[in-house]
Amino acid sequence: MKFGLRYLNTGRNVKSDKAISMAQAAEEAGFESIWTVDHVVVPKGYKSTYPYAASGRMGDGNEDMHYPDPLIYMAYLASVTKTIRLATGILIIPQRNPVVAAKQIATLDQLSGGRIDLGIGVGWLEEEFNAIGVPFEGRGKRTDEHIAAMRALWANDFAEYHGDFVDFEPIFCRPQPPNRTVPIIVGGHSKAAARRAGRIGDGFFPARGTPHDLFDIVKTTAKENGRDPEKIEFTVSVPEDLNEIPELAKIGVKRILIPSSPMGGTSNWASTPDEVLALKDVIHKYS
Repeated sequence: MKFGLRYLNTGRNVKSDKAISMAQAAEEAGFESIWTVDHVVVPKGYKSTYPYAASGRMGDGNEDMHYPDPLIYMAYLASVTKTIRLATGILIIPQRNPVVAAKQIATLDQLSGGRIDLGIGVGWLEEEFNAIGVPFEGRGKRTDEHIAAMRALWANDFAEYHGDFVDFEPIFCRPQPPNRTVPIIVGGHSKAAARRAGRIGDGFFPARGTPHDLFDIVKTTAKENGRDPEKIEFTVSVPEDLNEIPELAKIGVKRILIPSSPMGGTSNWASTPDEVLALKDVIHKYS
């Protein structure tokens, strides 16, 4: 089992000194990865429903939370760490130009020595899309095309792509990721997200709980698309009872994320470097 620390680019860890100390503690403790979240803006008084809380609001309703850009935040931490992987959980792909995003992600992956995992999502905050000037409707299909276009740019000596939302003639995009790809982990708590993970994902992260029904959809969809479902990694949030971890491994869970701040009553969290280091024995036991 691999362990990740989420979501580091929030709360007290938006400050540079706190970010560095937490990242280095996580690396020392044996965490496999650090995870970030993404919101370009949070519109005041938004009406969209946040899907991961009963209140329908994120951050306990606090609209002016700090969300440092995840890619820039990860680049900062890449320069002060050596082995720990750096992941987005998630990056809202349909809000970004895929050619520019591919360039940024490949550059970060190349400079970090191939340590980037790209967790992706379609987004839920319609008012944010409006502020950026990107259509909210059609974001699922746009996401699929953006991923396909980015993978083409990463893998090919020169790439071209022709779709409904993305269209470019043969171009060179340098640098490319060291492995000519970046792992794509599909985030989301819907059947559509599970199907997307089965079709095109290297992993699936449902964000809350352990939804067996969604895992089954991932596996079934993978088979329907001629893919090996065993090669799609499942990532879940840490269970309240750590003794559940062996059972999670049996159903295909490969990574557990521990929050870097108290969330949802979870007791196994690590909000300071000392608390992160205190998890070294837990990580060693279940790794």
